[in-house]
Amino acid sequence: MIAIKVPPLGESIVEATVARWVKREGDVVAQGDTLVELETDKITVEVPAFKAGKLVRQTRREGDVVHLDDELGELDETASVASAATPKPAPSAAHAAPAAASVKASAPAPSAPPPVKSSPSARRVAAEAGFDPQSVTGTGPGGRVTKADAIAAAAAPAPPTATQAPPRPAAPAPRAATISPSAAANGRETREKMSTRRRRIAEHLVESQHATAHLTTFNEVDMSAVMALRDRIRERVERENGIKLTFMPFFARATVLALQAFPMVNAQVDGDAIIYKHYVNLGIAVASDQGLVVPVIKDADRLSMVEFSRHLAAVAIRAREGKLTMDDLTGGTFTITNGGVFGSLVSTPILNYPQVGILGLHKIQERPVAVNGQVLIRPMMYLALSYDHRIVDGQQAVLFLIRVKELIEDPAAMLVV
Repeated sequence: MIAIKVPPLGESIVEATVARWVKREGDVVAQGDTLVELETDKITVEVPAFKAGKLVRQTRREGDVVHLDDELGELDETASVASAATPKPAPSAAHAAPAAASVKASAPAPSAPPPVKSSPSARRVAAEAGFDPQSVTGTGPGGRVTKADAIAAAAAPAPPTATQAPPRPAAPAPRAATISPSAAANGRETREKMSTRRRRIAEHLVESQHATAHLTTFNEVDMSAVMALRDRIRERVERENGIKLTFMPFFARATVLALQAFPMVNAQVDGDAIIYKHYVNLGIAVASDQGLVVPVIKDADRLSMVEFSRHLAAVAIRAREGKLTMDDLTGGTFTITNGGVFGSLVSTPILNYPQVGILGLHKIQERPVAVNGQVLIRPMMYLALSYDHRIVDGQQAVLFLIRVKELIEDPAAMLVV
């Protein structure tokens, strides 16, 4: 027997939640097959079979919290050898000819449709409610089944089976009878245990508020110039580089230049010392089915806007597919979060501790503004910089934000500095 144990989960990660058993007890698996998925506060870890065999026992259930080196189950490596050595009985002479004829007469089997992708949290909800996530129409990117889709499917009325007569219009079935037990267990409320990731996010945010002198300053930026530049070069950039040009690379470049002018915003507090970072590892907050994650673009200060766009597109895809690695999520020195994609007009972002600065972007909205004594309609965006007042003074924070504003309002200046 081979014990299936929790593998190393990454830097500073000591626990995980059993998100989904990919294989069931009694399944024969090949070497390298994924047996179980573990959800940590940062990534989803796939535990593979190190040898071929049969999964004979699961010692941990889906939803259990496990720690490093805990036993998850047992694999019998002799089972696959025994099954492979057992010869299959040869067909008798009486049945050989009809069998051959039936093979020739049969039409080629249609190809199976591609499997529907689903998030670990959606699969967990489906397992608890007792339905197959493959049967749910996903609303996520590429038809991915999200947790919200699974919850909606769990609460939806169950369709009648082939042996059931359809309900008569005059006497419909009571609504309570069609609600799944998990949704109706608490009447008008549903109790759901926090996932490991959500619990860690909550702890991290509270730690940030308690461990820092948190303060936010605001400004607004006229997006006219950068929007005109983007519209002028977007088609050529997409054609030549195969990437979609968004506003984020412009803000990333402006942020890098502002951090070089005000290095204390890119620093870190370590006890009674200040660590100044002479590089910029830029974290970009990305919404995924598992919650908010902040993948890091390493050495963003050395990347052109096109190179940054390519890195950001790749890491965003990995985030949505739940394939981020520990290297994707560690080492950040400053963070940008864009609530504007969801319609946020203004907000106060919370520091990604131990970083001392985070820039919040918001919705672009046309507003009347005074320009050279005239009232004009311009596309405006509010910017918010939250900072740790222990090492970043208010003057430095305001000047940093003004520098970002100046560069966005005159994007040509980013090419000559």
